[in-house]
Amino acid sequence: MTDWLTHYWPLGLAVLSGLAGWGLTRLTMGGRLQLQAQQGQHWQQALEERTAELQDTRQRLEQQQQLVLKMNGRLKEYETLLRQERQWAAERQAEFEASETRLQQQFENLAQRIFEQKTHNLRELNQHSLDALLGPLREQLEGFRRNMQETYADESRQRHSLKFEIERLAELHRQMSADTHALTRALKGDSKQQGNWGEVVLSRVLSESGLREGHEYSTQQSLSNADGKRYQPDVIVHLPQDKDIIIDAKVSLTAYERYFNGESEAGREQALREHVASVRGHIRELGRKDYHQLQGVRTLDYVLMFVAVEPAFLVAVEHDPGLVKYALDHNILLVSPTNLLVALRTIENLWRVERQNQNARRIAESAGKLYEKLRLFTEDMEAVGTSLRRADDSYQRAMKRLSQGRGNLVRQAEAFRELGVEVVKPLPEHLRERALEQDAPVRLNDARTAE
Repeated sequence: MTDWLTHYWPLGLAVLSGLAGWGLTRLTMGGRLQLQAQQGQHWQQALEERTAELQDTRQRLEQQQQLVLKMNGRLKEYETLLRQERQWAAERQAEFEASETRLQQQFENLAQRIFEQKTHNLRELNQHSLDALLGPLREQLEGFRRNMQETYADESRQRHSLKFEIERLAELHRQMSADTHALTRALKGDSKQQGNWGEVVLSRVLSESGLREGHEYSTQQSLSNADGKRYQPDVIVHLPQDKDIIIDAKVSLTAYERYFNGESEAGREQALREHVASVRGHIRELGRKDYHQLQGVRTLDYVLMFVAVEPAFLVAVEHDPGLVKYALDHNILLVSPTNLLVALRTIENLWRVERQNQNARRIAESAGKLYEKLRLFTEDMEAVGTSLRRADDSYQRAMKRLSQGRGNLVRQAEAFRELGVEVVKPLPEHLRERALEQDAPVRLNDARTAE
């Protein structure tokens, strides 16, 4: 027994140790297992919760997938419809553009015909107005040109003929002197013939002066003064600005004839003194007539006393140097054929200048009227231009409303025709094309916005 114990004691001890260890281990493992069991229950509960959530999520996912499938189906349907709509829109766009181009062309042709007709009518009206306005202006300008040409041509002729006139004057003086000497010898103291001869010489000088009888001078005109006494001056020369000069030619040359034909020096001296006295006497007599008071005559303050024989004038002035001053004191101016012709030529030149001035005044008046008519014409032309610009602006606005912008008239009218409205003739093609070109960008922008 002891041997058994001795032999099995270690084994028993080992068994006991093992049992003790097992017990301890079991105790320890039991606590752990209990803890793990508790944790397992917790995780089991969490797993069940997550499983429930997952099942719920799976159900919602399946519902979403079904919804997505349904939406994809609708999307495909919409894409198909969109393609169909775009194809239809493209077809309609092409049709609209073609129709719009035709309508625009027709409207443009119509508007152009209307505008051309109105312009033609306005041009004809303006042409008639211009002809009515410019006709008188053209005539006045032509008259103005003729007057200027005549004035300058006359002045040029007068200027170029001055030398010739001077030569004629000298020749006339020599001829008249010779004629005077011959006639003086023939008159033989006949006062009537002397007076007639003086008037003939005076008439000759007047004709050579360029003055016109009945215009620039008159002869033997009967006039009366304030007392009713009548006078008959030999010649009345009219001056510009309503002035007159009276010429008297009734100088007696009887004493001069004796002086000229006298044979003795004493007789000639006596005849010369009588000749000077005769001239002085005629000056006094002429001064008392007061020609400047005659009615109907606007005479100057002096009268021209014409001595028809040049040598008789010269010898009297030479013998009595105070004779000229004596005549001036009586408002008389002594003249001979030579200086009278010079004076009359000066008067004729004054009249020529006066006529030129009158022509210039008429030209100035015509130019003023011409300028005024030209001013009115330019105002009318400006008004016509304004009307044309307004008509063009109205035409452009009408064409814009007709064939430009979204839903323009041409496009709308062409749409009616496309819908089946019967028309006799389509609108002009270029007008329809323009309307479609203007309307196309708007429709394209709308299509892009819809996409």
